[in-house]
Amino acid sequence: MPFDERMLNGMGVLTAIVDCGSFAAAGVALVSQSGVSRSVARLEARLGIRLFDHTTRSVTLTDEGRRFYEQIVPLLSGLEEAAASAAQGATAVRGRLRVNMDPFFSRLVLGPRLGGFVDRHPDLQLELITRDQLGDMVSDGFDVAIRFGEPPASSLIARKLLDTRVLTVAAPAYLKKHGHPANPAELESGQHACIKFRDPLTGYPFSWEFHRGRKKMVITPQGRLTVNDVGTLHSVCTAGQGVAQILALGAESLLGSGKMVELFPDWGDEVYQLYALYPSRHHPPAKVRAFLDFIVSLTGAAQAG
Repeated sequence: MPFDERMLNGMGVLTAIVDCGSFAAAGVALVSQSGVSRSVARLEARLGIRLFDHTTRSVTLTDEGRRFYEQIVPLLSGLEEAAASAAQGATAVRGRLRVNMDPFFSRLVLGPRLGGFVDRHPDLQLELITRDQLGDMVSDGFDVAIRFGEPPASSLIARKLLDTRVLTVAAPAYLKKHGHPANPAELESGQHACIKFRDPLTGYPFSWEFHRGRKKMVITPQGRLTVNDVGTLHSVCTAGQGVAQILALGAESLLGSGKMVELFPDWGDEVYQLYALYPSRHHPPAKVRAFLDFIVSLTGAAQAG
């Protein structure tokens, strides 16, 4: 027998009649007595049984009606619990949350502070997957992604979290040996060794940009070393192996301690964005909203620092 919405409504009316004790009382609780009668008549026709015995003073379930009622009550209760559980997901931070995370942000900014978020939400199962690329986050089952760079055109909702400056730096040991470059163009002359960083989208090293107000200079850095990990980039640069371009975010202690020196502060207007990406702005689950609020708190602290 095909199941449809009217049959489910009829079951709800049936339980209301039993709970209220009469068609009239159920009509007051639901729609109207005539609407209740029509729902019962449709359900009886679909089932091929009579559900109620009527007298002028009372209405009682038939034997078939009572058996049917006893079978559907647990099912309807289960549906109510499922609906309540789903609705609670909009307000309660619980269940599994899968996050597609930029490796650099995860290691330097998120990781050291993640424990507080996990402790605040004991009913949440958090799964962080660090990836060089976004991929197809919907088909891969991710609830939210945290990525650097301008997001690709898609149906995803993009929320910018911060702008961080792009710095050109070198270690004091490198500058002592090779001298301080006078201007950005000198870095493509072959006089200096540049540590290049591989773009995960193209597989080729990033070009280097320098911004000063409305002026923009793009160069091709010269060097024999290319890396694809920010931690390696930092360590090689601080060891004096070459000039590097890094994000100001996460490099505060290296600059503050003098392990790295910014080379061209007058060409330091280039910025790189961090975005949160998620599938829909309509009714995002509480777990997604809570995680985004947490990331915003981290990025706000990072910018203030």
